[in-house]
Amino acid sequence: MDYLNRGQAPFGSELWDEIDKAAVKAASDRLTARRFLNVDGPFGPGMTSIELGNDGFCREPGSDEAAQIVGRAVSVPMIRKTFKLSIRRVAGVLDNGHPLDTGPVEDAAEAVAAREEELIYAGQPDFGIPGLLTAEGRAEVTGGDWTDVDRALEDVLNAVTCLDDAGKRGPYALALEPGLYNGLFRRYPGTDMLQLEHLKRLCTLGIFKAPIKGGALVDARVGAVLIGQDLRAGYIGQDGVHYDLFLSQSLVLRLDDPDAICTIVPT
Repeated sequence: MDYLNRGQAPFGSELWDEIDKAAVKAASDRLTARRFLNVDGPFGPGMTSIELGNDGFCREPGSDEAAQIVGRAVSVPMIRKTFKLSIRRVAGVLDNGHPLDTGPVEDAAEAVAAREEELIYAGQPDFGIPGLLTAEGRAEVTGGDWTDVDRALEDVLNAVTCLDDAGKRGPYALALEPGLYNGLFRRYPGTDMLQLEHLKRLCTLGIFKAPIKGGALVDARVGAVLIGQDLRAGYIGQDGVHYDLFLSQSLVLRLDDPDAICTIVPT
């Protein structure tokens, strides 16, 4: 099934491969959640929903009632961004061996990556899709002023204690908003140790600068990112000046254990 409509494009697989490679590289540079969450797939574009958890009773049936057993499922969103390539530039690539200007591809890939990050961290609550920062059942601690050199460690230790009390004893990853992450490059007074290096001893899965507010400490058993269709380019048409193309992918966070998350809320 040529669902990407590539067979209608007036160029072949070599150019498509170049477009796909540029898109994947640009997106990968922006993605953070995939660096510490397990990633499964791709399972194909036909994966439109996934089951979560075990089946259960809607309510406990009475002695004279039949039981009703259901499961829970969440949709797998598709992320899509259009872009244009100059027909003349593409002709220069195919006919004269000019290098392909991948700027429009990279811009579209970065937009797709930004939407993926939003989906994994914030979810889509209106559609019942959980995110790391919005999942019901997660723990939460109130953060302090991280310009105080000791406060960052104190807040992260409080988050670790919350997860430890829930039986989630690591390894841990820590995602932080840019301002909090950047502040970790201060040194402890009288030493050569950066705060970042100190916290990495506690968060052995890594510490990541993410497009979020506050922070999230995550145990490795939290879940996985399930990929339906991985990031690929497709063809729409042309207007005599540009080829109209698109990038698309489908994925969702399968949240196995919300209590494997502790968010750090800034004051």
